[in-house]
Amino acid sequence: MNNTRNIVIVGGGITGLSAAYYLQKEIKQKNLPYTVKLVEAGDHLGGKIQTVKKDGFTIERGPDSFLERKKSAGKLAEELGMTDQLVRNGTGQAYILVRNKLHKMPKGSYMGVPTQMKPFLFSSLLSLPGKLRTTLDFFIPKSKEKDDQSLGSFFRRRFGNELVENLLEPLLSGIYSGDIDKMSLMATFPNFHELEQTHRSLIKGLRTTMPERKRNTGKKSGQFLAFKNGFESVVDELKRRLNKENIISLNKVLDHVEKKEQGYHLLLSNGEVYKADTVIMATPHSALPKVFSQYDIFKKFHDIPMSSVANVALAFDQSAIKKDVNGTGFVVSRNSNFRITACTWTHKKWPHTTPEGKVLLRCYVGKPNDQEIVGFSDEQITNIVLKDLKKTLKIKGEPAFTVVTRWKNVMPQYTVGHTERIAKVRQEMSEQLPGVFLAGSSYEGVGIPDCITQGEQAVENVLAFLQKKA
Repeated sequence: MNNTRNIVIVGGGITGLSAAYYLQKEIKQKNLPYTVKLVEAGDHLGGKIQTVKKDGFTIERGPDSFLERKKSAGKLAEELGMTDQLVRNGTGQAYILVRNKLHKMPKGSYMGVPTQMKPFLFSSLLSLPGKLRTTLDFFIPKSKEKDDQSLGSFFRRRFGNELVENLLEPLLSGIYSGDIDKMSLMATFPNFHELEQTHRSLIKGLRTTMPERKRNTGKKSGQFLAFKNGFESVVDELKRRLNKENIISLNKVLDHVEKKEQGYHLLLSNGEVYKADTVIMATPHSALPKVFSQYDIFKKFHDIPMSSVANVALAFDQSAIKKDVNGTGFVVSRNSNFRITACTWTHKKWPHTTPEGKVLLRCYVGKPNDQEIVGFSDEQITNIVLKDLKKTLKIKGEPAFTVVTRWKNVMPQYTVGHTERIAKVRQEMSEQLPGVFLAGSSYEGVGIPDCITQGEQAVENVLAFLQKKA
């Protein structure tokens, strides 16, 4: 009798790759009678991780860094023997564009929320009424416990509209490419809710809970890490290791999953059938209603919208920038007549990406109310970006080259009620689809460490399920 158990991972982004790597590691260490197969619909692994090398520049088309305090990405780098390739971001003044003018980001803040009032009171970012309204956070009572609310309504109540629209909105909504007035507080920044419930005032709460060295106004070391040779180098290393075991299959489109008496049959569009005892679905949530069409469980996923974004990397000779700004970049508030949402001076924030004497800028477009721009031609998007850039920088001449990247309908929106929706789906899956597990950016975090963590959690779930089934 064959006691081998088959595990299939659907999706070759960083979530699926991490799950495959950690599964294979457990199987080897414990000599488990399990096989792992990863199927990816396209011919590219890594999902939104894509690195371009051109004329000495290293350009990320997708994510370009991860937060050091989220340990899973650093842990994976260590597992892969790549810690020597990690580089820390260069620090410097960050700016925010309000009413078409660059303002220095006030020091003494966490995600835009003040930890010290003096830098905010002396900032040109807020009007006098706006500054006074911000201080009311010390006196406003904590909100009544509720299941969820939007980030916008939560912060407007505490600080008023001006701080939200001029600072918090461009900082926080940029992470999720979403609308702050629709984004779920509990799914994105539940720590702010906990601070309010515990300390009443967010400012007091941050002062109490953050180490003093992180609250001071002196120079800070970079909190973000990247890979010297680009994030695709991590994908390549994972691919190299997994290919040794013949785990990965590319260009395999999953058409349907059928539940059988013993496990599942995964029907591919080319007619192949994979048999699995357990399945990790490391795909966008939008794929599941079709793949599991006979189940009503995933209809709730229609309530999770997807947004689109694009970014443009522009390479210049240093001599082309006639008016440089001493900083690492800027974000754009709603109160500015700009179509770009942010601009990173990549050559300053990540010096390893750019040859000496050159400049690399990376600009983003695709606000919630400006989604159509993502469908424009490369030339149109580049011209819009250059027009906006020239309002803040004196640029002479054209860029040496540009790299335009579009991400259409791939940014999951964690709208109000997201956490409850996902919990409900997982509960129903445990009853109707035992042994099928979800992981990825659609569920519990969009950053690289969040996805790796979900991959690791899926591995734990799979191993526990198979052990119970044995």
